[in-house]
Amino acid sequence: MKLAITGGAGFLGYHCCNQLAEHFEEIRVIDLAPLQDDEYPDHAVYIPGDVRDAGVMARALDGCDMLIHAAAALPLWKPSDIISTNVQGTEVTMQAALQADVARVVEISSTAVYGVPRKHPILEDDPLVGVGAYGHSKIDAEQVCDRFREQGLCICTIRPKTFIGTGRLGVFQILYDWVESGKKIPVVGNGKNRYQLLEVEDLVTAIYLGLTEPPERANDVFNVGATGFDTVLEDLGAMCEYAATGARVMTTPAWLVKALLEVAWQLRLSPLYKWVYGTADKDSFVSTEKIQSTLGWEPQFSNSEALIRSYKWYLDHKHELGGAEGVTHRVAWKQGILSLVKRFM
Repeated sequence: MKLAITGGAGFLGYHCCNQLAEHFEEIRVIDLAPLQDDEYPDHAVYIPGDVRDAGVMARALDGCDMLIHAAAALPLWKPSDIISTNVQGTEVTMQAALQADVARVVEISSTAVYGVPRKHPILEDDPLVGVGAYGHSKIDAEQVCDRFREQGLCICTIRPKTFIGTGRLGVFQILYDWVESGKKIPVVGNGKNRYQLLEVEDLVTAIYLGLTEPPERANDVFNVGATGFDTVLEDLGAMCEYAATGARVMTTPAWLVKALLEVAWQLRLSPLYKWVYGTADKDSFVSTEKIQSTLGWEPQFSNSEALIRSYKWYLDHKHELGGAEGVTHRVAWKQGILSLVKRFM
């Protein structure tokens, strides 16, 4: 069996490639970003290319049995790039998969499609409203997949909560840096809201089920998130307690912090975009009953366990980061004005 992974050089693609390596004779890793060869299994084949390029995707998927479509432009990107990558790229990729007779596709969507609902837990058939270019692009990408389902593609769409784990940097690297430094960790609001996360290994398990369970069960849309989660205060507090650096969670007035972060974002002084600070004080958790009952998925890790595992990896590997910065989940983000705030925490 041959598997292709778009966005294979990213955080999720890396974990899919390594966690699923034993199940496939060949894994094609499609990405614009180069691979670190020593991080991937020997039977991984790197195919440099853009998911918006029909010729690249046709060649990349020729002879493939299964596809994980994980390529995506993240919220820090320009809106035009987000839309073209996430929507046009999905259209091109699904067309290539259909023409190549790919037997099964797993599309990685996002719970950002739900916006900021008041009702919890969120179900798969709740309204899709989105927030910003990223949230709307994910809705549009799902609609693309709906059309290709009607043409005969078997597509399992997965909407994961924010996922973390070994190798996850991005906005979480800022958190880990502050915890390691023994700083106060400010949260937006009183921290009593419940914000569900997801360990990346549990996500890959869900993806594998989407690839291998019978099509009459897998050809659908599923939420994925940790089933063990507490309040923000409790989950972050557990990580601070593990770190034993003196770091502790500090509550803040939500209205004031959101206003300041909005100004900082508009002036490009902070990497924290609207989806991050706009939802940080709200309940945010989905029901996973559907994927558990339909595909038999069961997570191994709670929020606090996932945070601690990710933090431990950061401590063990921070010396290897080499100061690289960018806008993906596998590199550190520039802290901007947050580095100044850190001095006073």
